[in-house]
Amino acid sequence: MNAHLEQLSPQPLWRHFRTLCNTPRPSGQEAALVARLEEWAEARGLAHDRDAFGNLRLRKAATPGHERSPGVILQGHLDMVAQANADHPHDFTRDPIDTYVADGWLHARDTTLGADNGLGVAAALAILEDETLVHGPLEALFTLEEESGMGGALNLAEGWLEGRVLLNLDSEDRGQVFIGCAGGADVVVEAQLPTAALGGDEVAVRLSLTGLVGGHSGIDIHKGRGNANRLLVRVLRSLEAFDARLIDYHGGTLRNALPREAFASLALPAAELDDARERVAALEAELRDELAGVDEGLSLALEPLDERPAEALTGHASRMLIGALHVAPCGVERMSCEMPGVVETSNNLGVVSLANGRFQLCALVRSLRDSATADLSDRFRALFDLIGARTRVENAYPGWTPAPESALLARFRRLHQARLGSDPEVLVIHAGLECGILGGKYPHLEMISFGPLIRGAHSPDERVELASVEEFWGLLRALVEDLALRDSA
Repeated sequence: MNAHLEQLSPQPLWRHFRTLCNTPRPSGQEAALVARLEEWAEARGLAHDRDAFGNLRLRKAATPGHERSPGVILQGHLDMVAQANADHPHDFTRDPIDTYVADGWLHARDTTLGADNGLGVAAALAILEDETLVHGPLEALFTLEEESGMGGALNLAEGWLEGRVLLNLDSEDRGQVFIGCAGGADVVVEAQLPTAALGGDEVAVRLSLTGLVGGHSGIDIHKGRGNANRLLVRVLRSLEAFDARLIDYHGGTLRNALPREAFASLALPAAELDDARERVAALEAELRDELAGVDEGLSLALEPLDERPAEALTGHASRMLIGALHVAPCGVERMSCEMPGVVETSNNLGVVSLANGRFQLCALVRSLRDSATADLSDRFRALFDLIGARTRVENAYPGWTPAPESALLARFRRLHQARLGSDPEVLVIHAGLECGILGGKYPHLEMISFGPLIRGAHSPDERVELASVEEFWGLLRALVEDLALRDSA
């Protein structure tokens, strides 16, 4: 499948990306891809090994005469975000990604594309097989479970990597280079809440909020897009005026993707049903007006349930839960003073569920300051303590401190100017690049991050600009060669 990819330029890169598209690789299920890459390395005579967590390293000896050049680590993650439109059946553990080209961009049909970070991985593989390239010692580090909590980087073996320079290939804008990133942590909340039987005068209905754009919970957090969990809870709060009680709830699928859809089942007095429908229609118009120009597709629906559930949360429990969710931190918390225009601290209400009285929430807190990550996580604990829930913080990872005077950055800027006629924009990103974690384990590394132009990452709207991939490939290849030629003495 995806044979048309091999007709694109640069052909070696796209050939490897085709392999990635045809090999399912959601977070936590990268084993088949690892095995395929090991077979590829074996066939090409490349050394390969894994650390205890399963992160994969491929190695290639320096071009003769350049053994003393600084070792270069090409780094990316193997997993991808598994998101599909609700009406599109796709099994991310078995089905290949179905790609197509339109207007100079590569898309996937109704699913995430996996350009994040498949193109970085494909570029590293293409560098390893390029026999015309002059280079120093090369390592390609492919980590696991980045999208589900930075597991591969957090568990990366220390004292394993040999290189002095790390090129992270997991950025998503042309003409830009990143030298710092936010750290973060997952906040997990759980509770068993009391339920009571539905009354004879109550009816069960299904409330659906769909049609939002979604996107990356770091890169897109400041763009004013709707968060389905935040918005549906707002609707539920309004419906409390009709004595509505929560039966169940499901919103979002990944803590690092802005939730595009959320659904709740409610019990409410039959006599209030018509008024509730009017309120929902009014709220739909209100929310669409607020999101105009940013998130145009919002749809709200209130429909009867086919089967009548036996129980719903008690009225008190329902009000307490909805109230806590209504005031929970969501979105941009603070902008950076040191880096104008950059989000400093934020939170995404990523995944919320309720079934049979069991409530679960997974939010992703990000900040350029580790102290702010800890504080915002503690605010969640303080809030949900009030309703008797248990809160824990998982997968905390540090940020990446910028080094604007680094020699590696100066080299990249010079090459960018020479090849593309412009100076790259030097930025700090409000997202969890693995560089912060890797730098903590290997503090001697010089690092930068760059990549092609990707839009809609973590959503079925994900796409990559083809022309930017050629630029990215040319810059990467030139930088690897420049490091060898200038530092081989």
